[in-house]
Amino acid sequence: MTYDDIRKLFLGYFEQHGHKIVPSASLIPDDPTLMFTVAGMVPWKDIFLGKVAPTSPRVADVQKCIRAGGKHNDLDEVGFDGSHHTFFEMLGNWSFGDYFKEEAIAMSWDLLTNVLKLDPNRIVVTTHITDDEATKIWKKVSGKDAIRLDKDNWWSAGDTGPCGPCTEMHYDMGADLDGGLPGSPDEGHRYVELWNDVFMQYNRDANGILTELPKQNVDTGAGLERWASILQGVRDNYDTDLFRHLMNAIADVVHVQKNDSNVASFKVIADHLRSVGFAIADGVIPSNTDRGYVIRRILRRAMRHGQMLGHRGPLLSALYPALVNEMGAAYPELAREQAHVVEIIKNEENAFSDMLQSGMKLLETELPKLENKILPGAVAFKLFDTYGFPLDLTQMILRERGLNVDVDGFEKCMTEQKERSRADTRGTKILWESRGELPETDDKSKYAPIDNMQSKVLAILRNGEFVETAESGDNVEVALDKTTFYGTQGGQVGDMGELRINGDTVVNVSEAARANNIVIHKGIVTKEIHVGDIVTPVINNNIRTQTARAHTATHLLQAALRKVLNTDVEQRGSRVAPDSVRFDFSFGRAMTDDEKTQVEKLVNDWIAADMPVKHEEMGIDEAKSRGAMALFGEKYGDVVRVITAGDVSCELCGGTHVYHTGEIIKARINKEKSVASGIRRITMSVGNLAE
Repeated sequence: MTYDDIRKLFLGYFEQHGHKIVPSASLIPDDPTLMFTVAGMVPWKDIFLGKVAPTSPRVADVQKCIRAGGKHNDLDEVGFDGSHHTFFEMLGNWSFGDYFKEEAIAMSWDLLTNVLKLDPNRIVVTTHITDDEATKIWKKVSGKDAIRLDKDNWWSAGDTGPCGPCTEMHYDMGADLDGGLPGSPDEGHRYVELWNDVFMQYNRDANGILTELPKQNVDTGAGLERWASILQGVRDNYDTDLFRHLMNAIADVVHVQKNDSNVASFKVIADHLRSVGFAIADGVIPSNTDRGYVIRRILRRAMRHGQMLGHRGPLLSALYPALVNEMGAAYPELAREQAHVVEIIKNEENAFSDMLQSGMKLLETELPKLENKILPGAVAFKLFDTYGFPLDLTQMILRERGLNVDVDGFEKCMTEQKERSRADTRGTKILWESRGELPETDDKSKYAPIDNMQSKVLAILRNGEFVETAESGDNVEVALDKTTFYGTQGGQVGDMGELRINGDTVVNVSEAARANNIVIHKGIVTKEIHVGDIVTPVINNNIRTQTARAHTATHLLQAALRKVLNTDVEQRGSRVAPDSVRFDFSFGRAMTDDEKTQVEKLVNDWIAADMPVKHEEMGIDEAKSRGAMALFGEKYGDVVRVITAGDVSCELCGGTHVYHTGEIIKARINKEKSVASGIRRITMSVGNLAE
């Protein structure tokens, strides 16, 4: 039975048993705790928790999954055995408060033994040590005594969320293979897990406490690659029809035939082709952070194995049509996004080839100097800092030669560089942060400035020294006990304005900055000022208004980019200033003129609609439930500020904003360019500056 045959048989069986057949969900999960969709149950998590009503009480699907980042990481194992994959397909049938243990077990046994005709004597079942009910059902349905296990028969998709006991079915691949029964101390390769029926009964919170879910649910998962191996009578997943065809395509591209000495590289390339192709088709853009970095790492690992086979030039981009041919019928998005995916992969391959060529020259000159077969951390860091070699790439290249890297030395160089960078960019900020006796600035009125606030001067910094008095003409930084100024934060520049005493200006403030929780007023003294003076902070309202326009326009810009390009476009940096907007985002190619026109038109249509812009504070869980976007990897407190523009944008944001989109007046895209591989930058004017 081919992969296509198995998918059709599985879905057909459960359709006959009243299940609604649904397509695979995206590899990009709607779950901030996961980098990728790592299991079939991920798309159904909110249904299990009772937050969302199911469209059908019974569902079946074939879910595409990636396990190559964070805790769910099989990347380093791929290529060295016949069972590990970064991308795999999970067959699943689901009951949302409908049937439970007895019917789930009965259908699993019926499909395996009566439909697939597997030998019942070669199937071993396990249950959780607490699950007497499932153990009795197995005896009734199959006559088998289940092996009762602990941690191996309890399942969840993460540290928190829906979970419960499970029952697993294992297939005996032959007595000539090593390994005892599942769960035994000598467990090895003899028994392969066929299927896992999870009985979702509980929700586990951050403290590990279990509470009953609103309904009892069934979540099953069966690895398609393992089924194909067993049904095709082979012991290595990579010997099944789909992988044989992909490896034939690899041989055609690299002009080398697969043999015992290079089979690991063939496996790596075939597996990584699927991960990279499917992920980019779903909107992941290779980058230096988050899931984009994982996909870039997988792509580069595949290219490195291509080079080990003697291949130079495009690899995965040349192989992508073979992936479409093998899996396009089951996953139409592969063909639909083909031009886009191939273009992104080509860009990555070209950039990596240039980087690898330059870096390898340095590496080859250093290798003869090695002592104890260890590359100094300083050299590994230079490869990273100058040529873009991530540490794991250097380790992989050296591992091929029986060499290692001084990782501690590398980390020391990395720390020193960060400290140098921090010192270069923070300037006098270090002096403020080292002055521990200053209290944090009360800036609660920064969103609604107070006209006649009376503030006390707590400290004055002049020429790198704290002083008691500053005179006219001095360039200073002033800390107050409270202020109405917005200090530079989250990509938004700080307010400009004045500090006044009895109506007279004493400091012209050119920027309000931040050092931890202290707001610093930078500017030129116009009249003598002393520590202890009472001043009135007065912001420049025209500048504040223009900055607020720019910040809300940035939110509309991101929403428009996600609508026109793809939903995986993510902010990678920004600078919101009264004179212009700079917005960096993840995308693998230059935008076309038509795309830029569409984005600009969308933003201006939303401005013209004069949509209300809500500024709200709420708990982080409520914000997430509303779908508020957050910067990936950013840390947020329990209470967050949410900015919602009509029904097009909802983001966590601590910046200043308008209250109706019409206040922005107009937006104009000035330029779009590359600033790094996979990262684009748009500069935009707003308000009267866009006219």
